[in-house]
Amino acid sequence: MEERFTGAWRLESYEVTGADGEVTHPFGEKPEGMIVYDGQGHMSVHIMRQGVPPFAVDDRWMGTDGEVRAAFEGYTAYYGRYSVEADKGEVTHHVAGSVFPNYIGRKLVRRYEFSGDKLTLSTPPMSFGGKEGLARLVWVRMQAVKEASADNGWSGLA
Repeated sequence: MEERFTGAWRLESYEVTGADGEVTHPFGEKPEGMIVYDGQGHMSVHIMRQGVPPFAVDDRWMGTDGEVRAAFEGYTAYYGRYSVEADKGEVTHHVAGSVFPNYIGRKLVRRYEFSGDKLTLSTPPMSFGGKEGLARLVWVRMQAVKEASADNGWSGLA
């Protein structure tokens, strides 16, 4: 089953359904992101809100409190290993590093479903801004694109 995960996936949508049925979008209506699973059991995920304003100075260590907060709230990322339990329809992300330190060392279980070139990952109930909800993220498989470049290497993903 791991081979079905292997590759790079582009985020299509991210929505959270609260206990009251309200649907929210923690990273906006059109978030951007990528999740990558390799064939050796490693994974990495990055999700960001579009339109986060840049810092006034070009030095990440010199942002104002407001700039840093907007950047942190508009971006999430973690990496580690993954394992699949096909009989349960679950993939577990074993977090080694994260922009949110509370995730480090944790196992994040996600229900998964494949449909064509799409992968849907769903969370168990968790806290989103102080409210409990279930997140549903839809990812679309990215295809490697070979472009002419000076080094004749792979220069990007589409």
